Amino acid sequence: MPEPFDMSLVQRGARNRRTPFHDVSQRYGPKGFTVYNHMYFPINFDDFEAEFEHLLTKVTLWDVAVERNIEVAGPDGLRFAQLMTPRDLSACQVGQGKYVLITAPDGGILNDPVMIRLGENAFWFALASSDMLFYAKGLAAYAGLDVTVREVDASPLQIQGPLSKDVVRDLFGDDIVNLRYYYFTRTDLDGIPVIVTRTGWTSEVGYEVYLLDHTRGTELWERIMEAGAPYDIRPTGPSDIRRIEGGIFNWGADMTYENNPFEMGLERLVDFDMPGECLAMPALARIRDEGVARRIVGVELAGERFPALNFTKWPVTVDGDRVGKVTSAIHSPRLGRNIGYAWVPVERSAPGTTLGVATEWGDRTATVVPMPFVDPGKTIPKA
Repeated sequence: MPEPFDMSLVQRGARNRRTPFHDVSQRYGPKGFTVYNHMYFPINFDDFEAEFEHLLTKVTLWDVAVERNIEVAGPDGLRFAQLMTPRDLSACQVGQGKYVLITAPDGGILNDPVMIRLGENAFWFALASSDMLFYAKGLAAYAGLDVTVREVDASPLQIQGPLSKDVVRDLFGDDIVNLRYYYFTRTDLDGIPVIVTRTGWTSEVGYEVYLLDHTRGTELWERIMEAGAPYDIRPTGPSDIRRIEGGIFNWGADMTYENNPFEMGLERLVDFDMPGECLAMPALARIRDEGVARRIVGVELAGERFPALNFTKWPVTVDGDRVGKVTSAIHSPRLGRNIGYAWVPVERSAPGTTLGVATEWGDRTATVVPMPFVDPGKTIPKA
């Protein structure tokens, strides 16, 4: 019988792009990579739980340049951007950002980026891993609006953790700590052009620094590491433990274009009374009125601790019949429990409902619980 294929031999060619921080991050010993938006993405530099602990207590640096930014700009920039999202963009100030959903005309979620408004008719969308650029370009070709859609030279790094304010203060001065949650400022660091946002994918206090000149990635990375040295800054990958604790979804894993905001519990991102036009609104109104047949819920999974994040989606059963799937699951050392997300029929979505789950490490019993698992008021990142 043939031996299983060694996945470490998967071809690494020029078709997959490198971030501006790829070369410098190699100096710090990354232990693994994935491909995200057609780019190489470091997933960890240490044990995942060690990185989680460092995020909770110190400060971390994370290459998120794989979150490619598409720009919508032109005289009809606001009208066009609004076609793509059911969140009211007219309520977003210039200099402010919002978490938004990009929805198809049938109400399906195509992406869930952080959007920042650079001008009255200029927007950037920092994309999760999907070919959203092609959808936007196709829509622009037929929208009949005066708008340009392109990928911009913007490559974010995340500085996250309770000591992140100290690091950005030392880098950019005292005024930066007055930046409000989900706002941003354009500045420079030793002549390196950047945008600094008060955002992050960790549910912790944090900032993102968008490099605006890809040729200066090594300079920016090392400058941040130098400023962070007194605070024990460390490079890390994404903390799936913390993002699941915080109720953050991962597009492509926890949701796809087959899911809508009401199934996700994200109806707060749908503004039916907004003045602008969104292509998905008729479908979303119908879904709202008819109700949904399934939901994503938080679950606690009994038994021994999971040794890693799940590698596949796990079947969810009730009385032996498959009814759904677990999309993300991991052990939280802080909570001392295995936690995750599961898609289930709406009649099985109430807290306290018991489910069966076939995991990679044996069958487990799961219980539906409220989300987020930690800090439901999001007081930590807003601090």
